[in-house]
Amino acid sequence: MSSTPSRTEKANAIRALAMDAVQKAKSGHPGAPMGMADIAEVLWNDYLKHNPANPEWADRDRFVLSNGHGSMLLYSLLHLTGYDLSIHELQNFRQLHSKTPGHPEYGYAPGVETTTGPLGQGITNAVGFALAEKVLAAQFNREGYELVDHHTYCFLGDGCLMEGISHEACSLAGTLGLGKLVAFYDDNGISIDGEVEGWFTDDTPKRFESYGWHVIPNVDGHDPAAIKAAIEEARAETSKPTIICCKTVIGFGSPNKQGREECHGAPLGDEEIALVRETLGWKYEPFVIPEELYHAWDGRAKGGEQEDEWNDIFEDYKEAFPELADEFVRRMKGELPADFLAKADEYIKQCQADAEKVASRKASQNTLNAYGPLLPEFLGGSADLAGSNLTIWSGSKGISADDASGNYVYYGVREFGMSAIMNGIALHGGFVPYGATFLMFMEYARNAVRMAALMKQKVIFVYTHDSIGLGEDGPTHQPVEQLTALRSTPNLQTWRPCDATESAVSWKMAVSRNDGPSALIFSRQGLAPQARTDEQLAAIEKGGYILRDCDGEPEAIIIATGSEVELAVAAAEQLSGRKVRVVSMPCAEAFSAQRADYRESVLPSSVRARVAVEACHKDYWYKFVGFDGAIVGMDTFGESAPAGDLMKHFGITAEKVVEAVEGLLK
Repeated sequence: MSSTPSRTEKANAIRALAMDAVQKAKSGHPGAPMGMADIAEVLWNDYLKHNPANPEWADRDRFVLSNGHGSMLLYSLLHLTGYDLSIHELQNFRQLHSKTPGHPEYGYAPGVETTTGPLGQGITNAVGFALAEKVLAAQFNREGYELVDHHTYCFLGDGCLMEGISHEACSLAGTLGLGKLVAFYDDNGISIDGEVEGWFTDDTPKRFESYGWHVIPNVDGHDPAAIKAAIEEARAETSKPTIICCKTVIGFGSPNKQGREECHGAPLGDEEIALVRETLGWKYEPFVIPEELYHAWDGRAKGGEQEDEWNDIFEDYKEAFPELADEFVRRMKGELPADFLAKADEYIKQCQADAEKVASRKASQNTLNAYGPLLPEFLGGSADLAGSNLTIWSGSKGISADDASGNYVYYGVREFGMSAIMNGIALHGGFVPYGATFLMFMEYARNAVRMAALMKQKVIFVYTHDSIGLGEDGPTHQPVEQLTALRSTPNLQTWRPCDATESAVSWKMAVSRNDGPSALIFSRQGLAPQARTDEQLAAIEKGGYILRDCDGEPEAIIIATGSEVELAVAAAEQLSGRKVRVVSMPCAEAFSAQRADYRESVLPSSVRARVAVEACHKDYWYKFVGFDGAIVGMDTFGESAPAGDLMKHFGITAEKVVEAVEGLLK
């Protein structure tokens, strides 16, 4: 090898590391890294703006590996270019506590921008990254000061394009003119089941042309000159996102397995790896990279220079626009405005004083009108239901291809796409994204909600029309089991407030938490305000608190959320001869995280007679009432009828709660 390795030799370093790591782990996907190595080499060495010594640099390019099963491609790139990812970590690929899990996971290895693996979500996250860049640039850049100016590059494969979410995201990306998004389609014709022509014959270039993308077809993915020319063309097109369709050979360099499904998701085997080494002229032992190659790949010096240049721009920007500069730093750090919490508390007290009967979806909009002016980082939206979800507030301004200076995205009927795009926005930094749909249609977005929780991102999922109480639209639109799914998701907090005050608190808690997403669940129907002392008002944040109490230790406890809290209070009043406590539990996860002594003070273990009431599935509540308790709720789907008739039909009434309590106290 010469002192200046060729492009092919640099790409072969990726191939060798990928096949060796998969072989050592005895599992993994060597085919994609070996097939896309040439594309990655050109992109990372010639174009990607990044600093391995500072993976958090605000104006870095974002790189997303949407076909995340090819994770050794990304790990090899990070290792070779100088990120803090040692060869030892590559040797521990797919092993417990390594920084190199089977699919890229955010927060494990530096330089991994998002967790990928569920196909189609990576490209959708990339749309979120590109959207965030465009909006942030419109909000902060000034003439002569391009503070925000970076690209989002995404690798994706046939599987990503077969997933429906890719249509949702890429369609919207074209509409919004995300010109700094460049996708590389690894068109190798192979998936797990074999040659995709048996089940995937889409004309991908025409498909993306119809979305309004710039399409570069038929690029030889093993020809560095062709790849470089395509990237130049993509970067020159600033009004549209670009897809570069690269023809590649999966498992490139493997004499007996390249171009076949055998190399997609299994180790090549020792004999085949020996043949690969011979074919590629790779003379080194497993996990050995010559110093000349490390030197050729090392991106730290170049990245440091690029960041220094940006820092110089920022210093000039700070002098010209000191307030904007401070705001940019605050937002990119994810810090709240200094006065937000105090002003939120003032608004919460005002809600309590006003004591207004209002649907919690309307209370949510009122809260947005109060909090929105305090939070320029808000980036809201709805999946074509803004008039029902009430996510538009007085300061909302829509974002378009021509004007991205606003703070509201019309996502269209794209619940899954919206949710995964919000994940990308949150990961990019500078925004607190929220987006809404009906609670029932959380089901379309379920996996993106899970990914937000897995990555512990501050994403706010707003779900309205929260029970059979939405009425006449019927069981297709009436959520029953969805709250259970949300509440059982690790790292996710689910708030179902009972009135305007609890609604304001739920927004405050969602905005102020930094260790995961929140789901805010709001009603269609009006909810009565609840009386509270200052102590009770403060306790709402704990997720569960005593709303109505009795003298001495209670005989029975009624636990309720949302619209059913007023039923619980009414039932307690009808049980005037009994010592009954009513507990409002707007967020069971927050309550469960409280100290044991607080939980015991609210739900004393000595009180066995417990009734939970919620117009959704019963099963979740056994954890609080025990199998000796009672649950007034749903164990079937709903029906189409006015809300009041449905509540009576399914027994979600104060009278049924009274019966349940009396039955336990016999």
